[in-house]
Amino acid sequence: MVVLATKLYVEGDARERSLDSLRSLVDNEIGDLDVAFDIGVRHDDFPSVTIEGDDAVVARNVLREEFGEIVPDLEAGETYVGTLESWDEDGFVLDAGQPVRIPADELGLGPGTPTQIRERYGLVQHMPLAFVYSDENEGASSRLTDAERDRLYEWTRGAGRLNVNSATRAEVRATLNRAGHAQDYVTVERLGLLEQSVICTEDTDPPGLLANVGEYLPAELRCVVP
Repeated sequence: MVVLATKLYVEGDARERSLDSLRSLVDNEIGDLDVAFDIGVRHDDFPSVTIEGDDAVVARNVLREEFGEIVPDLEAGETYVGTLESWDEDGFVLDAGQPVRIPADELGLGPGTPTQIRERYGLVQHMPLAFVYSDENEGASSRLTDAERDRLYEWTRGAGRLNVNSATRAEVRATLNRAGHAQDYVTVERLGLLEQSVICTEDTDPPGLLANVGEYLPAELRCVVP
């Protein structure tokens, strides 16, 4: 079994659509392998994928690589993925199956408070982030990985973005098109199962796009303005 480091936190019909989307994503990754899989959702909203078949070991590794994995025990110095649970003046708290605090001075994303950094980089709640774990009880602090910092820095250098949570990639694309903004974005990049990043065209103003589509998306929306 692999517990994927992306959350399924919506309810009702949206939950069923999200599960269908996740099945499609998993099938795209491991459907060509000799395996059968079943998806469940844990009490903490992390989905678990049970895999059986001759290629089960390969399939588990593929999913770990694609989504990150939630494991029972974290080891100091190892890299994991957690979802952005909360933030305060002292830093970010990620959910990696257990709370992991990233202190403000270990974010490595430039000046400002954690709240200001979240606004600058358009970080929506539940977005997966990669980190290097250190045990607070031993006086060490966890930090974002260098690759994660580089990815977020690139967001502020390229085209503008509109980041969204609580919606699948297909739902975000359909909403943009329905709202008449099909020409205003290049693509929708999947950050997690329910966290997406709309990459705007050069002529599109992300705050303006947010104002126009916000009423159609019952979600948190954050802009990245280069």
